[in-house]
Amino acid sequence: MRFHMKNGSEDNDIVAATATPAATAEHIRKFVFSGGSAGGERLEIKIPELLQGAYSFYTWPCAPVLAHFLWERRQSLAGKRILELGSGTALPGILAAKCRAQVVLTDNCILPKSLAHIRKSCLANQLQPGVDIDVVGLSWGLLLNSVFRLPPLDLIIAADCFYDPSVFEDIVVTVAFLLERNTGAKFIFTYQERSADWSIEALLKKWKLQALPISMDDIGKESGVDVMEFMGGHTIHLLEITRLESTSINAI
Repeated sequence: MRFHMKNGSEDNDIVAATATPAATAEHIRKFVFSGGSAGGERLEIKIPELLQGAYSFYTWPCAPVLAHFLWERRQSLAGKRILELGSGTALPGILAAKCRAQVVLTDNCILPKSLAHIRKSCLANQLQPGVDIDVVGLSWGLLLNSVFRLPPLDLIIAADCFYDPSVFEDIVVTVAFLLERNTGAKFIFTYQERSADWSIEALLKKWKLQALPISMDDIGKESGVDVMEFMGGHTIHLLEITRLESTSINAI
């Protein structure tokens, strides 16, 4: 699997924002998911963003793509035990929780502001941390107590976690450990191509994992959304990682 560089337009699908004079002011970005027919299901998720803040305070193009993939499988999410790695603004994980999954959102345990921002995103969507959804500090590659205290998992998700080669093995190690502890679980993630020189193939082989592409052809159609608009000219892929001995059918 290779990651490539693509130049493109900026992601500009902010539906609504609070007008403020400061460049670093918080915006509320709205994402709407629907059943596609009049009177059908509809879900609106509000995400607070700091457009001039750190990486974790902005919803990158991979997140709405993954969220729409989950939305179109929402009937299968109820009761599923889901962990989101590197949650950031936590759009996919919050959507899963609103679809009645049992969700744990995570981000780096040494970034308390990022964890606080995740909690803010939860509260913006009427999810009470510690009650309706859990927020946990989890650092990739470090098997700290927080990792061993995680509940059993059915699914691990992430949006754009492979953004820097220096963290690739840390992510893969963490995923390998979690999949080993949770028989039958899988890791589904979106990633944005950034460099032709980036690859995790050797790491997957080293840690006895396998990756399969998931078709993105129909993502967004049910909601009448063109996911290319979310991509902002970037190339984004959707993949599933499992242990080598697992058999996968690309279904949640």
